[in-house]
Amino acid sequence: MQIVELKISPKDWLYIIIIGAFFGFFISLFFYFLNKDLQNLNTIFFSTISAFFISLFAFFLITISNKFILPKMNKKFWYLISFIFSFLAGFLGFSFSFFIFSNSEYKIIELITSFWLNISITIGFLTFLVGLILHQFISMKYKNEEIKTEILETKLRALENELNPHFLFNALNSVSELIYQNQQKAENAIIEISKFLRNAINKESLITLETELSMVKTYVNIENIRFDEQIVLYISDFEKIKSIKVPKFSVQLLVENAIKHGFLGKKLEIYIKFENNNIIVLNNGKLTENLKFGTGLSNLERRLVLQKIGKLKFQIEENMMKFIIILKD
Repeated sequence: MQIVELKISPKDWLYIIIIGAFFGFFISLFFYFLNKDLQNLNTIFFSTISAFFISLFAFFLITISNKFILPKMNKKFWYLISFIFSFLAGFLGFSFSFFIFSNSEYKIIELITSFWLNISITIGFLTFLVGLILHQFISMKYKNEEIKTEILETKLRALENELNPHFLFNALNSVSELIYQNQQKAENAIIEISKFLRNAINKESLITLETELSMVKTYVNIENIRFDEQIVLYISDFEKIKSIKVPKFSVQLLVENAIKHGFLGKKLEIYIKFENNNIIVLNNGKLTENLKFGTGLSNLERRLVLQKIGKLKFQIEENMMKFIIILKD
C-alpha cells in the first residue's frame, strides 16, 4: 500500500471534534444507566469533555506531525510515527481531562481515581486502532483522487492534442505559400511558429493569462504574414489579472476562430477585453446568427467544464461577434 500523509481539512477536523464529543456523550449514557451511582449530569459532562479533548489532541498532534515531523522523516517511518501520535492523542486527551476534573466531587472521578492510568492507556490503544482505520481510509481516498486526476489529465491532453496539429497544419500551409513568394516573410513565419510552439509544449493545462495572451500575439503575427497585416489585435489593460490561470489555447482559439470564420478580405479587428475577470473576445468580421460550435469551440467548452474554470458564451453585440469566457470566482 502506498504511504500517504494523513491530510485532513480544517472542516473535516471540526466534524471529527463534534463527532468525538457526541461519541463521548453516548458512551456516558452507557455508564449512566449501568451504575446508579453515576446517574447524574456530571458523568455525561465529564465523558463528553474527555472525548472532546481526545479529538482536540488528535488535531494538534497530527497537524504538528504533518507540518514539522513527517516532511523530515523517511517515508518508511511515517506509519510508525502516525500511530504513536494516534496513541498519544487518546492517552493525553483522557489524562488531561482527568487531571482537570481531579479536584472535583464528581462520582465518576472518585470511582476511576485508582486506575485512571490504565483507562488512559486503553483509550490510547483504541485511538491507535482508529488511527489505523483512518490511515486506510485516507490511503484509499488518496488513490481514488489520484486515479481521477490521471483520468482528467488524460482527457485534457487528448483535447489539447486536437488543437496542436490543427494550428500547426494551418501555419505550415501559410509558410508553404510564402516560400516562393517572399522568402523573408517565410523565414519570419518559421521564427514565430517556433516561438509559439515553445510556449505550446508547456505541459501545464492551465497557464497564466499573461502567457496565453503572449501566445495570442505570436499567433496573430503568424497569421498576419499570410493576410498582409490585415488582422488588427487590440488588447485592453490586464495588468491586475495577468496572473489568473486560464486553459491553454483558450483565448488563442477564439482569436483563431474569428480569423478563420470572420475574415472577409478586408481589415479584421479583434478586441480582447476583461470585465469582472471574464475574458471577452469580439471581432467585426462575418456575423453568424445561429452559430454552431465546431471542433475547436466544443473543445474549449469541454475543457472549461473539465477544469471547473467556467463556461463559454456567445452573442452578437453592436454588429460584432462576441465570445465570453465566464470564469468562476
